[in-house]
Amino acid sequence: MYAVVDIETTGGNHKTGRIIELAVALFDGKSIVKTFDTLINPDCEIPYFITRLTGIDNSMVRNAPRFYQIARQFIEITAGCIFVAHNVTFDYNYIRQEYKELGYGFKMPRICTLQESRKTFPEFSSHGLGNLCKSLDIVNINRHRAMGDVMATTQLLMKIMEIRQLEYLNGFTIKND
Repeated sequence: MYAVVDIETTGGNHKTGRIIELAVALFDGKSIVKTFDTLINPDCEIPYFITRLTGIDNSMVRNAPRFYQIARQFIEITAGCIFVAHNVTFDYNYIRQEYKELGYGFKMPRICTLQESRKTFPEFSSHGLGNLCKSLDIVNINRHRAMGDVMATTQLLMKIMEIRQLEYLNGFTIKND
């Protein structure tokens, strides 16, 4: 099972930034079997440029759960899965940092759809999620929001699997800690 994950954050550095939204789609290689999506209160101000990019502002997260309040649920949902994200290192490091701050280790095998798209579509000049969606006719109804990007990443994963005729896990580069 794949856990396709996307987060929105307060900035680009996992050691100083915080997660403000998290979404997961469990994908069995054929279809999405479960989803989870939540805003997260980062206990800090959301920078203006992040609000402009995501549409998420301080008032939206004020009463949202803190990461520690959803940490167990995230582990339960993703147990036994392969962590998948577009530019997986970004999302994975943020989540791992959140668990580290709670005193827990976080470790999952992972697949990067950014790297896999470069192997699958070497003719494309850009492999950013937005550009891939345009090139591959993938509809992303809510770009720069976690669930919108999760759904687009899941469709991208499906296209990669179809084009490369991959079966579950066979042919993917899987990263481990």
